[in-house]
Amino acid sequence: MPDRRDALWQLAGQLAGLLAVPLPGLAATPAWPQRPLKLIVPFPPGSSPDLIGRALADGLRPQLGQAVVVENKPGAGGLIGTGLAAHAAPDGYTWLLTIQGPLTTADLLSRKPGYDARKDLTPVSLIASSPNVLLVSPSLGVSTLPAFLEWLRAQRVGPNYGSVGPGSASHLAMEDLAARAGVSLNHVPYAGFPQVLQALLAGEIQAAFMVPGMALGAWKAGRVRALGLSGSVRNTSWPELPTLAEQGLKDFEALSWQGLLAPAGTPAPLVDRMAALVSALVRGPAFRERLLAQHFNAIGSAPEGLRRQMQEDRERWGRVIQRLRLKPE
Repeated sequence: MPDRRDALWQLAGQLAGLLAVPLPGLAATPAWPQRPLKLIVPFPPGSSPDLIGRALADGLRPQLGQAVVVENKPGAGGLIGTGLAAHAAPDGYTWLLTIQGPLTTADLLSRKPGYDARKDLTPVSLIASSPNVLLVSPSLGVSTLPAFLEWLRAQRVGPNYGSVGPGSASHLAMEDLAARAGVSLNHVPYAGFPQVLQALLAGEIQAAFMVPGMALGAWKAGRVRALGLSGSVRNTSWPELPTLAEQGLKDFEALSWQGLLAPAGTPAPLVDRMAALVSALVRGPAFRERLLAQHFNAIGSAPEGLRRQMQEDRERWGRVIQRLRLKPE
C-alpha cells in the first residue's frame, strides 16, 4: 500500500508539472475580450437582422463579461455594412450579423461590392432561418396566388415590388415568381423590411416577399394581404396560409437566413469560442422563444454549417440569376 500511495503522489506531481507548462502560443495570447465588442448589422433599426443582432448582443454580454454594441450600417442592400466588417481589423472585436444576399450573390448582382465574402469574411454560425410570405396591397382585390398572377398578366406596365436589396431572398424570390408567371416587374430596393412594408402600405409598391415577423401586425389588421409562404411546408403559426408550391409554383422555396461572421484572419481560437457561445445561446430555450416571436427557426450551427449554407445558396441562386439573366444593379 505505501508503494502504491507513493506512486500515485508521483503521478499527481507529474500531471501538475505538465499542466504548469504553457501550451505553444497560449501564453502570448492576452485574455479576450478586454473591451466592448462591435456587432455590425448592415440593415436599419427595427429590421429582422437588427432584432436578432440585439438579441445576440443581450445574450452574449453576460457570457463575455463585456458589452456587445450593435452598430447599424445600412445601405446598398447590406453591402456597405458588410464591406466595413470585411475590412475591419481581425482582432476579435468586430463581428457581423447579416442576411444571405451580401454573403452569397453580392458579386453576381453588384458591379463593385467592395469585398469578397468568401475571402474577406470567416463564417462563425448560421443563426436562424425563416420562410417568406408574399404580401400584396388590398387594393389589388386578390387573395390567392392564381388571382394575383392573373392580375399581373392583365397589367400593361409592370407593377412595382419591394425588396431589401439585390440578391436577397425577397428580391430573387419575386424575380423567380415573375419569370415562372411570364410577367415583368419593377424592382425597388429598400434599406430594410420596415421600409418595404411602409412602401407597400403607402402604395409605392404593389407586392413584396417579407419575413412574416415584419408583416404579421399589418396582415392581421387587414392592411396587407398574405397570399402564401415561400417555404416547403405550412407554418404551424398560420396553418390557414398555404405555401406557394401548393398553389401551383412547383418546388418553389425561398428562405431568409441570418449568419454571424468575423473579418478573415480573426484568430481561430476566438472564432471557435464565439461559435461555441453563440451555438449554446441560440439553441437555449430563452433565445429560441425570442426567435419564434419573430417567426424565425433557431439553428445555431458550427462555422462549417454557415460556410456550407453560403456555398449552397451561391450555387442555387447563381443558377437562378443566370437563368433569369439578371444584371448587376
